[in-house]
Amino acid sequence: MTEAQEQPSQHSHHPILTPVQLGSYTLPNRMVMAPMTRNRAVEGLVPAPIAATYYQQRASAGLIVTEGSQVSAQGVGYPNTPGVHSEAQVEGWRRVTAAVHERGGRIFLQLWHVGRISHPSLQPDGALPVAPSAIAAAGTVRTSSGPQPFLAPRALELAEIPGIVEQFAHGARTALASGFDGVEIHGANGYIVDQFLRDGTNHRTDEYGGSVENRARFLVEVVEAVVGVWGGNRVGVRVSPTGAFNSMSDSDPVATFGHAAQALDRFGLAYLHVVEPVGGPMATPGAPAVAPAIRQRFHGPLILNGGFDLATADAAIAEGRADLISFGQLFLANPDLPERFAEGAPLNSPDYATFYTGGERGYIDYPVRTEVAAAV
Repeated sequence: MTEAQEQPSQHSHHPILTPVQLGSYTLPNRMVMAPMTRNRAVEGLVPAPIAATYYQQRASAGLIVTEGSQVSAQGVGYPNTPGVHSEAQVEGWRRVTAAVHERGGRIFLQLWHVGRISHPSLQPDGALPVAPSAIAAAGTVRTSSGPQPFLAPRALELAEIPGIVEQFAHGARTALASGFDGVEIHGANGYIVDQFLRDGTNHRTDEYGGSVENRARFLVEVVEAVVGVWGGNRVGVRVSPTGAFNSMSDSDPVATFGHAAQALDRFGLAYLHVVEPVGGPMATPGAPAVAPAIRQRFHGPLILNGGFDLATADAAIAEGRADLISFGQLFLANPDLPERFAEGAPLNSPDYATFYTGGERGYIDYPVRTEVAAAV
């Protein structure tokens, strides 16, 4: 029997490799390449030419979600991360989307505004970063001149909030012009949407703070604005209910994110993407499992992320806990991850030292199976 004939029976053993409908797209598998900051953007925070190679190499993913891309100059929080608000950035992303589409892949852009996770040296005119409340994150921020302590951000005035929502709408329009298949709103990992949602960072006393309804208002308005550009079935949202990264906390994540899931359910979104580490260094010890509460209240496709491997991903799909699984480091190190899973091929190990270093090394030089086989 040829390898091609064996594939369907292989797939039957692996729920993660079966097709799925996601919004307006039929995906060949349930494997999502998770958004991962790689710090490879060039001058003007434009995606580097090698980004087209990097994403094209991973086009066999059911869906690729790009690294976070700033919706405005104010949204920048790290050096060498791409934006999606200038003509040059749009041109850079057009090369990426064309390369992925050439290989038959589908790619969503992640819309990003970091809020307080920035520094005046990264902001227009050296301004303070903005946030729902003037509460500094703990620790240091990476700047062009090395690590600097986080400063307390400037709390947004009520009248300024529609302008931040409009930045996301603008990013949605420029993503459309860049040739993407959809967008994901970055509502996770302690950036501006997450800062509004969770009560550890949102101490406002107006209609954007206090009750869970008020804290979710900013998220809902951003989703409304982006859906107005793309339609619900080409928009996803990413959340991290119990993530502590960037000094985040919430007094009742099940209530907060259960409400948010219910509020998002009416938009007919392509998916909700939930970061909930199943173990390892990113897991928050003693944190409640929030994904089951989200699953009950959000009836669209659910993507789970959090250190999954082939066995745990298959189990999550088979048991109905998720419809798709996103993989970060496994996709980073294995451009042909779906094929490796299908064949039971060994996996490359990620090179942590080159995650954020710039350049081709540790970015576009991970070998694919044929190269691995030839080397053996």
